[in-house]
Amino acid sequence: MRLRTVLATVTAGLAAATCLSAAGPATASAKSAPVNACSPAVSIDGFSDALDKTTFDGTFVGNFSALALDRHGSLAALSDRSSLFSLDARTLAPEKAVQLADENGAALDSEGLAVDRDGTRLVTSETEPSIRRYSVDGRILDRLPVPASLLVSPAGRATANQTFEGLTLLDGGRTLLASMEYALSGDTAGIVRFQTWQRTRGGHFRPAAQYAYRTDDPVLGVPEVQALPDGRLLVLERGFTAGVGNTVRLFLADTRHATDTRGITDLTGQPGVRLVGKTLLTDIATCPALGATARQPQPNPLLDNIEGMVVTGRSQGAYKVLLVSDDNQNAAQTTRFYRLSVRAH
Repeated sequence: MRLRTVLATVTAGLAAATCLSAAGPATASAKSAPVNACSPAVSIDGFSDALDKTTFDGTFVGNFSALALDRHGSLAALSDRSSLFSLDARTLAPEKAVQLADENGAALDSEGLAVDRDGTRLVTSETEPSIRRYSVDGRILDRLPVPASLLVSPAGRATANQTFEGLTLLDGGRTLLASMEYALSGDTAGIVRFQTWQRTRGGHFRPAAQYAYRTDDPVLGVPEVQALPDGRLLVLERGFTAGVGNTVRLFLADTRHATDTRGITDLTGQPGVRLVGKTLLTDIATCPALGATARQPQPNPLLDNIEGMVVTGRSQGAYKVLLVSDDNQNAAQTTRFYRLSVRAH
């Protein structure tokens, strides 16, 4: 989403959530710290600002909100200004740019991206919110049903610009999961809904279980989720404080044993509601800066408005994870790619 300034204060609503219990947190440990360690579980392998403030075929390269692996080894990179790029997975050089639109030809606030097994693109828009299926050349092929409560007010209980940010496929493509960025009206601040869909025999998706995830601080939102092969999730939490900079933390999460919350109207501390289990893997501010510079105050000059994430492979027991920041086409921000090694034990 576009840059939002958040206050570095904890809302009183957090106290109401204390009755909600975490469901079976995963563990993350390593015997020794890796090279360029951010934490025992995460190291940074490098970063690139090569695409910052560039254009490709007349389209601004930036505003990146999501990444996904394409079927043929290239990367798909989604801009929140309705542009979908194909990038070389090794060099990150743009190879193609496709413009997306809704059914009326209007631009999207495109935030989440998943490439289905047939190569079609599933893309969220924060506007309604919505999830549409697009062909490789940008034609709308399908639109998924969205539970009424997740729609933006007055149609539902979501707040504009705080809806579907993350999108990922699990279970070999049988399950689709979208993460809301912030809490619904009526839910305790910091309690974020994860909505799933199950694939039908006809290849469509129908709404299924929903889970509640609590961020470390109510001012932090969830800009991205990515599934690991075993069904667990990598979850980014992010916030921004003017004059201080960004907070970006990476968690390992597990929906197993979490309560299905689709029938619960208000998540405000009900006993017996089990949250998605989570374990902190790293705070990106603890990573070595590796010579990075920042154009505005940051706790670590490496940091920027990190919003996209994709798992690109595995090597020596660690997942290779690529992050990207959304520069909001703003001179004070940078389009930056980060390569991490993540041990999710």
